[in-house]
Amino acid sequence: MTRLNWGMIGGGEGSQIGPAHRLGAQADGNFVLAAGALDHDADRGREYAQRLGVAADRAYGDWREMLEGEQKRDDRVDLVTVATPNSTHFEITKSFLEAGFNVLCEKPMTVTVEEGEEIVKIARATGKICAVNYCYSAYPMVREMRHMVASGGIGKVRLIVANFSHGHHGDATDADNPRVRWRYDPAMAGASGQFADCGIHAMHMASFIAGDEVASLSADFASTIASRELEDDAMVNFRMEGGTVGRLWTSSVAIGRQHGFDIQVFGETGGLKWWAEQPNQVMYTPVGGRTQIMEKGEGGLSDEASRLSRVAIAHPEGFPMAVANIYVDLAAAIRGEAHGAYPTAEDGLRSMAAVHQSVASAKQGGAWVDARPPMFR
Repeated sequence: MTRLNWGMIGGGEGSQIGPAHRLGAQADGNFVLAAGALDHDADRGREYAQRLGVAADRAYGDWREMLEGEQKRDDRVDLVTVATPNSTHFEITKSFLEAGFNVLCEKPMTVTVEEGEEIVKIARATGKICAVNYCYSAYPMVREMRHMVASGGIGKVRLIVANFSHGHHGDATDADNPRVRWRYDPAMAGASGQFADCGIHAMHMASFIAGDEVASLSADFASTIASRELEDDAMVNFRMEGGTVGRLWTSSVAIGRQHGFDIQVFGETGGLKWWAEQPNQVMYTPVGGRTQIMEKGEGGLSDEASRLSRVAIAHPEGFPMAVANIYVDLAAAIRGEAHGAYPTAEDGLRSMAAVHQSVASAKQGGAWVDARPPMFR
């Protein structure tokens, strides 16, 4: 199997997300890091890319140089990952899609709904892949939950309860730390703080597992530390197009919680629970029956779960391998093969619409609003 050429923009040395992408993209031999513009400092980015094995003539100073250089090559990259600051996602993603490249963009895909709709239209017009890194949806046991719901294993889904809450920004004496403060500054973070940062992961997961889309929502935002303009805690109630009711809590001031991402799905004939701190397991309770623990790697799981598991039962794979599973699906799609359900530009657009509509709802005292982007109404 010939490896695909992969390029990365952002995610340089010291980046939080860069190593997960580099491990993930190359874990299964599908991609080789062939090009990169890894840092806003051109010299530092070029030097780091070459240390990672990128040829000098493909270690670029910035994304525009990379776009120009790769367009001229017969062995141009097959996929570009955009892992830059949020405000730059739209311009870079748009430019590479229009030039005929497949793109994987970090979330949020854009900072406005209008930008998101434009990206969807460009991806459709060019026929190129535009994926968004909602990587939690690629854990094997999350895929098992999705399969169980789709195959009727718990009947019609009635209720979903999700939360993504941690306490790492709960120290008011640390509120002016620049690494924390920007997340609650609208000039840098946009319209929303905690919901846009973590809450949309949980909302995407609800839609992904249920196979349904959020139609309307009601939000309550709170800035529990007075110096913060944007929310550090949010409760969002939502209803899906198929009638499922949803409850979502997200917080960065829940001291004592670490990662704090979990989701429960309650159907007519059973319930399921998954949590990120124990991602190898799903708790399954059939109506009137005992709760069972389903383990990654055990017999009897669906192909969707089994194909994304690399090591034996009881051996955890973790976050970078969830990212790797996004790349597994993308490699298959690029080669024209069957693949799983990687998150698309449409998912990124729906998330951005939910962010802005949640902000609007919170300002109206929790009024119910249409959660869908205009082009999907």
